[in-house]
Amino acid sequence: MIRATEVKPGMVLLLEKKLFSVTEYQHVKPGKGGAFIRLKLKSVETGAVLDRTYRAGEKFEDVRVERTPMQFLYSSGDEYHFMNGETYEQLQLEKSFLGDSVDFLKEEMYIDILMYDGRAVTFEMPNFVTLKVTRTDPGVKGDTASGGTKPATLESGAVVQVPLFLEEGTIIKVDTRSRSYVERAS
Repeated sequence: MIRATEVKPGMVLLLEKKLFSVTEYQHVKPGKGGAFIRLKLKSVETGAVLDRTYRAGEKFEDVRVERTPMQFLYSSGDEYHFMNGETYEQLQLEKSFLGDSVDFLKEEMYIDILMYDGRAVTFEMPNFVTLKVTRTDPGVKGDTASGGTKPATLESGAVVQVPLFLEEGTIIKVDTRSRSYVERAS
């Protein structure tokens, strides 16, 4: 059992006989009354997102999940194929399971897949990825000082807003959580 104050984002909890992944955690201590915890939970089975509030003293059943780094091999249709680098076991995941994160997957990239009872329950993308800009409008002389942005298509297929001075072929660092440009990669 785990106390509500010990919960962290990324944990998997068993609530009402269903698995939920904690996506956000907020500890609130109002001026009057006792402290409470606000959780944003994502159902592992359905993907539905719930907002719940719990008293600080409540306890949950913590589910031990196995974190397995897996390498992205290829996609075929809506199936994405991954391989465990130690056991060479392969796993296929549906595009619906991966959500919008598939935009940042490129071959040979590693992601952490969390397993429970031999099945994938959730995954974690790296916070930052480096990808090449494959298509963007050319920069116009004088545009660099304005601080504007333009859309750029990356090698993985994702489209992000980048500064006007970036050109095709540039390798950039992207934050996968906010889907935003961070900097040029060296």
